[in-house]
Amino acid sequence: MPKLKKLNLKDFTKGRVAVFIDAANILYSQKTLGWKIDYQKLKKWVAFQVKLVGLYYYTGKVGKLEKQIKFIHRLENLGYKVIAKEVKFIKINTTKTFPKANLDVELALDAFRLAKEYDTLLLFSGDSDFAYLLDLLKKLNKRTIVISTRGHISKELLERAKYIDLRKLKPFIRFEQKNQELPEGTPEV
Repeated sequence: MPKLKKLNLKDFTKGRVAVFIDAANILYSQKTLGWKIDYQKLKKWVAFQVKLVGLYYYTGKVGKLEKQIKFIHRLENLGYKVIAKEVKFIKINTTKTFPKANLDVELALDAFRLAKEYDTLLLFSGDSDFAYLLDLLKKLNKRTIVISTRGHISKELLERAKYIDLRKLKPFIRFEQKNQELPEGTPEV
């Protein structure tokens, strides 16, 4: 595993590290950046840098969509705890619907409930809804790091946590595309 020259997680973390991923938020970051995260590489990179004690992935799912089911099973086989719930389709008008599967409450409750198991929270999200969670974790003496990208990171999170731009992780966690295909089972919702 190559060492990160400009960024070393050990410089920003203490003790045990837990990773919490807001899949919907990170999906939008990936679309903006034009590349996908390889979750196996992400796990290896974090575990190489720090004492990794938990990987949590929060996502919406659409029925029995085979690609999503394969993707979720792959994450679970890699050691991620996947928390998923059904996507709702909200009617915008008579012809359009908007997919919605917000798992912010689940992520925040789990991160707070499991706080005794880690010393540093690595949050892959830029959603301002997590500002209160970060405030609570700081009161418990937890370090908080948010990983996102410009245009997807709220000022509330920037004010409360160490911010790492997802672009800096690209050489270490990017999914290597073959024939410009998406990773097997990458959800598009």
